Amino acid sequence: MTRMIRIFDTTLRDGEQSPGASMNVEEKVMVAKQLARLGVDIIEAGFAYSSPGDFEAVRRIAQEVEGPTICSLARARPEDIDRAWEALKGAPKVRIHTFLSTSDIHLKHQFRMTREQAKQRAVEMVQRARGYVEDVEFSPMDASRSDPSFLYEVIEAVIAAGASTVNIPDTVGYAVPQEFGALIKGICDKVSNATQAVISVHCHNDLGVAVGNSLAAIMNGAGQVECTINGIGERAGNTSLEEIVMGLRTRTDFYQADTRIRTEEIAKTSRLVSKITGMVVQPNKAIVGANAFAHTSGIHQDGLLKEKTTYEIMRPESIGLVESQMVMGKLSGRHAFRQRLEELGYKLGEAEVNHAFERFKKLADQKKEIFEEDLEVIVSEELSKMAERIGLKGLQVSSGTMRRVKCRCGCKKMVGRSQATAPIPISLRRLLERISAP
Repeated sequence: MTRMIRIFDTTLRDGEQSPGASMNVEEKVMVAKQLARLGVDIIEAGFAYSSPGDFEAVRRIAQEVEGPTICSLARARPEDIDRAWEALKGAPKVRIHTFLSTSDIHLKHQFRMTREQAKQRAVEMVQRARGYVEDVEFSPMDASRSDPSFLYEVIEAVIAAGASTVNIPDTVGYAVPQEFGALIKGICDKVSNATQAVISVHCHNDLGVAVGNSLAAIMNGAGQVECTINGIGERAGNTSLEEIVMGLRTRTDFYQADTRIRTEEIAKTSRLVSKITGMVVQPNKAIVGANAFAHTSGIHQDGLLKEKTTYEIMRPESIGLVESQMVMGKLSGRHAFRQRLEELGYKLGEAEVNHAFERFKKLADQKKEIFEEDLEVIVSEELSKMAERIGLKGLQVSSGTMRRVKCRCGCKKMVGRSQATAPIPISLRRLLERISAP
């Protein structure tokens, strides 16, 4: 049976922590409305206590964006919890997300707290948030570097205090998939009241395995993934929403899990976030990079032209793109070359295609990519050569609907007819192409 995984989007909070990616209130509202169209389950709209601008963004998104649950982050401090509620109150679907570290590294060096003090503070702040809203999420920050036995103890306590979601962060991107999957399994198996809350994960990409860690967590019982559009976020970024969503959608047979995301909105959402933040998506980025559906190899292009599934495991249309891109270059084969010419309106004979393809290959050795204009020049020169081999003997137009051409091709006299569906020069060219074909 396929499980539905909740998508918690934190583009407007953790994503904004990317250097230079700060957004103003209007931009945040614009992105939030697009995230709602995308179909995310929860939008973390910001950190209400952090600044007046973030407070206003959370407040407006909570009031103006319909569909997703709107969430504000809050440290495990009374003033943070109260400020989050002030921003969220009055909206129909809201959540307060509070956090406190559980790793000894953080407790000793950053918070100056004992384990018992941290546990007590976590419980008190969950209870405080629960007094405002029914939907409370707690995150034991740096969970992947915490003592598992203490982590289990804190999770059990905050669930008992009213947390309906417990998020397990790999805050510094330290975990690897097998290890992180085992951590989630341990929580599900050893925390006595774990079934009373949704187990979530929030993975950073410092070692390049945020998506892998999140998928491993899903395989071991996680029911929510926290992620961002284009994978933006603190340091090397967060789990990429588009990669998680399309990974589950494409391999539902393996993961037995899916999301409610409207995937046709992915490309549009990616472009919007990139434009607003100024963070360019790398060309080879999975799913939304410029090269994600581009094919250069002649072998791949040939297979793709015969059957899409030979070299595409996803349809570009499934994320909102029009079609795949055939990149013409030195690796392209004759099949793709002929197909591209036909798309441009040229239907050459075999001899002309062979001559043009030779010129194309020579040019491709000098350029990284061959563009439409290059192909136009190559074909135009081939047509000029063809015209030298063919002599026009006569042109007859009847009633403006039929055209008759007498030509000399070498020693042969040839006659062609054409429906008058285009101006005379274009129809004449097409007739010449047709009768000159071997």
